[in-house]
This record gives sequence, C-alpha cells and structure tokens, in this order.
Amino acid sequence: MAKGPVRVLVTGAAGQIGYALVPMIARGVMLGADQPVILHLLDIPPAAEALNGVKMELVDAAFPLLKGVVATTDVVEACTGVNIAVMVGGFPRKEGMERKDVMSKNVSIYKSQASALEKHAAANCKVLVVANPANTNALILKEFAPSIPEKNITCLTRLDHNRALGQVSERLNVQVSDVKNVIIWGNHSSSQYPDVNHATVKTPSGEKAVRELVADDAWLTGEFITTVQQRGAAIIKARKLSSALSAASSACDHIRDWVLGTPEGTWVSMGVYSDGSYNVPSGLIYSFPVTCQNGEWKIVQGLSIDEFSRKKLDATADELSEEKALAYSCLS
Repeated sequence: MAKGPVRVLVTGAAGQIGYALVPMIARGVMLGADQPVILHLLDIPPAAEALNGVKMELVDAAFPLLKGVVATTDVVEACTGVNIAVMVGGFPRKEGMERKDVMSKNVSIYKSQASALEKHAAANCKVLVVANPANTNALILKEFAPSIPEKNITCLTRLDHNRALGQVSERLNVQVSDVKNVIIWGNHSSSQYPDVNHATVKTPSGEKAVRELVADDAWLTGEFITTVQQRGAAIIKARKLSSALSAASSACDHIRDWVLGTPEGTWVSMGVYSDGSYNVPSGLIYSFPVTCQNGEWKIVQGLSIDEFSRKKLDATADELSEEKALAYSCLS
C-alpha cells in the first residue's frame, strides 16, 4: 500500500546547507525510496526571492517522491503540520562579534520557532537542530516548546561522527562502510571528544578493534582528535565557505537512522537530552552513542571510560554548561 506523504520542514532553506539538503530529501535519501514527502521551506524575508528559486528548481527536477513544496517566510505557515523539522537557519557568528551577541540572536530565533512548532507542528514531530551553537539552540528550543517531548529534540553531531569514520578509513585504507562504532561525545564544537576506544573495522578475518589496527596511540589521542575537532575550520579555509554537502548528508543520516533504525550491533552519535548517563550532567543536550529502533533513540549503556576519556567528557560538558548559562542570561 502506498505511504502517505511526510511533511519535512527545512529552515534556512535558501542557504548553502538547505540547497544541498532539499534535493537529498526529495530523492528519498532521508526517509527511504518508498516514502513520499512534502517539503516546507522557511527562510527570512531578505532571502524570499532566492527561496522561490529553490522551489522552482525542485519543480524542475521532477522528483517522483516530492508531493508538494511550501516555500514561505512565515514561520507559522512553515511549521503547520510538519512531522520532521530540520533547523538549519540560525545567526552565524561574524567577525568581531562576541559569543554572547551571537547567542542572544540565536536565542530569539529559536524561541520564536519553538513556539510555532509547539502550536502548529504535527503530534510527535521530530526535531533536528543543525545551526550552531547546535546543542544550545536545541536546548532553547526544548525550553520554549515544553509540550514537544524532550526525546524528540536532538542536535546534529552525525557530521562529526562521519568525519571520524572517514579519518579512520583513510588512515587504514579500508572502506568507510567497514568502520563502525566511533563515538562523538559532548558539544558540536572544538571541545567535542571523538572516541575510537570501542570502534571496530570489518576485516576478512572478522571484526578488529580500530585501536589495535591503527597501532599508533599517539595519532589516536592527538592528530586524529584535533583533525575531527577542527575539520569544519579546515573546510572553510579550503572552500572559503562552510561545510554544506557533508552537513546535509549527515542530517539525512541522522533522521534516517532515527526513523528507520540503526543496524544491529551498530550505534551512531546524536546530540540528545542528557539523563545523567556516563556522569554527564542532566539538563544538557549532549552527544552520546545511541541505537535507534521504532523511531526512538536509546543511549548505549555500560561502555568503559578510561581516565583520558573521562577528562575529555567532562571538559566538553563544562563548555556546554557555560553555553547554557550564557543562553539563559540572554533570556533575562
């Protein structure tokens, strides 16, 4: 039986990531090749003409799965009836701006979008925040949309997770699809902790630990971590623009695994509302290893955390607690 269409909201849809993301969704990359979609595209009034251009191109591409496009600068119209919301729009930090200035701009954006989602989105709407500071923007959204279940508000750290998979695959000269169970802990910032202590690679003689195959602890605790942490900045330096294709692709991965489930024995990284697991303070949106089944994520429990990792987990939690305090101070 044919499936009914799912309504997917993309905010900041006329921007770089939005432009890369909407064709992926329309092609079935996010929700599967048998799932029709209706795209809701939101951007700010100065981008209205560009947004209309994106809508025109979506029509011109004649995607079989795309059953409709709502392109608007009105937040209520954009949020009405949506089942999935990908929050790409935000206020980027500009040269000479203090962190608090950026935070206060984003607090006001996420406050208004939260109340529109709360009032107008479909029941059980799943939310993914991509715009930076992603973890704290997601926390603000949660604060101002109290009727959306906290488990339905997440932020994107799958891009960092995929970057870590990519670095391991390049180092070992193996297929990236044969590497699994890296972890990104904490904040989607340069304090994140990319952890390979539990990661494995599929080899002809079975699964082997990444640490054992790399056989270079100095690289794994040094250059590997900093490369993943600083990858966004390296791409800006190379392209003179921030990551768009890889961010869009990982947003599709995040939603697809959340909705359709993770493969048996594999976990992924998602920024989710902390319940105190791994002694991470509750009340933060923090990246954990999770498995997904039947549209629900669950934090992987019982993984051993060595002393080096503990310090890294705590440092990124401290940064998130500071960001949270800064965001809340913008509310007063």
